[in-house]
Amino acid sequence: MTTTTPSRGRRRAPSRIERAAGRAAALQKPRVVLALLLLLGLTSVMLLDGYLRAEVGGDQRVRDGASSSKVPDEIINGGPIISFRGGQATTTSVPDKTIALTFDDGPNPTYTPQVLEILEKYDVPATFFVVGSMVSRYPGIVKDMVDQGNEVGIHTFTHVDLSYQSDARIRREMTQTQLALAGAAGITTTLFRAPYSSETDAIDNYSWPVYKKLGEEGYTSVFVDTDSDDWKKPGVSKIVKWATPSGDSGASVLMHDAGGDREQTIAALPKYIEKMRAKGYTFTTVSGVLEAQNTGAQFPVGNRNGDRNGTDRLQAAHREATGATLYEGKALVVAVAVAEYTVPTLSAGLVVVGVAVMGRFGMMLILARRHYRQRNRRRFSWGPAVTRPVTVIVPAYNEKECIANTLESLARSTHPIEIIVVDDGSSDGTSEISREAARALGMTNVRVIRQENAGKPAALNNGVRHASHDIVVMMDGDTVFEPDTVRQLVQPFADPEVGAVAGNAKVGNRNTVIGAWQHIEYVMGFNLDRRMYDLLRCMPTIPGAIGAFRREAVLQVGGMSEDTLAEDTDITIAMHRAGRRVVYQEHARAWTEAPGSLKQLWSQRYRWSYGTMQALWKHRKSLTDRGPSGRFGRVGMPLVVIFQIVTPVFAPLIDVFTAYSMIFVDFRAALYAWLAVLGVQLVCAAYAFRLDKERYRYLLMMPLQQLAYRQMMYLVLIHSCITALTGGRLRWQKLKRTGEVGTPAGVGP
Repeated sequence: MTTTTPSRGRRRAPSRIERAAGRAAALQKPRVVLALLLLLGLTSVMLLDGYLRAEVGGDQRVRDGASSSKVPDEIINGGPIISFRGGQATTTSVPDKTIALTFDDGPNPTYTPQVLEILEKYDVPATFFVVGSMVSRYPGIVKDMVDQGNEVGIHTFTHVDLSYQSDARIRREMTQTQLALAGAAGITTTLFRAPYSSETDAIDNYSWPVYKKLGEEGYTSVFVDTDSDDWKKPGVSKIVKWATPSGDSGASVLMHDAGGDREQTIAALPKYIEKMRAKGYTFTTVSGVLEAQNTGAQFPVGNRNGDRNGTDRLQAAHREATGATLYEGKALVVAVAVAEYTVPTLSAGLVVVGVAVMGRFGMMLILARRHYRQRNRRRFSWGPAVTRPVTVIVPAYNEKECIANTLESLARSTHPIEIIVVDDGSSDGTSEISREAARALGMTNVRVIRQENAGKPAALNNGVRHASHDIVVMMDGDTVFEPDTVRQLVQPFADPEVGAVAGNAKVGNRNTVIGAWQHIEYVMGFNLDRRMYDLLRCMPTIPGAIGAFRREAVLQVGGMSEDTLAEDTDITIAMHRAGRRVVYQEHARAWTEAPGSLKQLWSQRYRWSYGTMQALWKHRKSLTDRGPSGRFGRVGMPLVVIFQIVTPVFAPLIDVFTAYSMIFVDFRAALYAWLAVLGVQLVCAAYAFRLDKERYRYLLMMPLQQLAYRQMMYLVLIHSCITALTGGRLRWQKLKRTGEVGTPAGVGP
């Protein structure tokens, strides 16, 4: 009943494992850090882009009827330009026959260049109050604006009403806009116009402290006394009319070059300039108004860029950005450029991923239904019943908690079997427990083979070499079979083309949150994915928990390979390439103990996903092979790469963009979209549960699974991709077991 394989002089298992674990830990830590940095970088880019894309709405008033009792009368009744000197506020009016033309909410890539072209054509200067987020997105337009001799002022970074903001928020809005200007045009400015402001008589007790504070910091606040109301889109003639001051009065005129459809503004601007010049008006900037008041100078009519002195005077509000401000500004512009490139690219990827995910769900449902109907036809048969004995190989490494249950389940098998337990250098008495369990159960068909620790593939190969029968069933040492499992599993071998059979693995410890999540995943995987792959004849993996092989087919492909961490996927693809048919037998069920902690789950799935990548790379030549090997390369490999690697790697985009949309776009629409995707997944899961006759109550865990479990699986896959790209290597990792999955009679659905 027992056999022992000689030592052959290998190193002692514990020290080898410890050294390997140390090397693995040293290699994996940098990759974990890299994966986290990539995730952090993506999150930062998304947040930056969302912050930059905060909507700039129309200039509707935010408050109505607020008191202005604390605002000095000379401010309310004064001119549109408020300066502070020595803590004292003074106002300045635009002189007669003079227009200080101002534009708010830009720059805009469509309308601002058109405005600049018109201004240059008519040699008219203007003052642009720019939104910092737009400056950082379109720095080239701002540079052109300044180089052309126009003046810029701050209109906050996100077009927010500062009256109700904290001092920290106000400071941030101003500083970020200054940095954006520094990065775009190498300047800072002393001009400021608050969003939603209009004439000085609208200053109230909420906004006045903001103007005072900014004035004390050196800012000049600029209001209007003539509003074109172009944002209302009243028509070209009305824009021109409303922008025209009465009589010969000077005016600070407000127009917009962004924040909405500005086609009427573009059409009205030339007409307005021509009208005002015909009336003898001169155009200047805000700084030009202030300088004229201080010096008594006359305003030039044109020649805006004709001499350096004129340019300096018209740009008097500008300061050259130097030092940290300049470099931080350039860094901001570069970061925004990255975001501007990344987010649209990711958006396009999201569309592709979304189509692929929905297409996969649809294909799985259709093919799973067809597979179910084919297998449940009355006349369906694999051929004459397979009744000859088979060998069950149980590789075991430190399985003291589970091995007795495994043997007990095999003792109830309705099919004649011999059992080979291959103890892979266990240090917990697995061999002794196996022998004692066999004796207690009266099993005379059990052999225990002990070898030095060499890994699961070596243990399986050892079992194959010692097998007495032409069909070998492979299972894990923590798995239990139903009495009819082996009989069901081997029936497809009645077809001489079949070289291997995949069984239906089920989660036994499903009564925990993590177990329930994995239960949903297993049921969907085995009843949708595997049915689809079986129908397409490109089954990618025979699960290690339950699979059967023709012994001579295993030997033909060289046995279980140690080249990859996914020896089950490796040998399955090798079977395809050798011309053997691999099928799925859904009625052969095995109950396995899923990882009980997130750490163990991560370790297991990391090995699975990385091993799958290794196996695909190893068999990459199947893409150009002919015959059965070429069939898997042309059909199976693309499906696995697309559905198990590429799509899951980019699937987090769906969740990232959902969160992005909820925060920055439309919360309700984003929520409905997420619920719609969840609904599709629930339909697929419900159908899989129906096919497997499982209880639907576990589907109540699916929303939480999507929010937590799926994210972890995405990270595992991304981590595995990084490991693959950096050439890392892992060993077969042993998970901690509890032995709570008993015989199938106690854990049925």
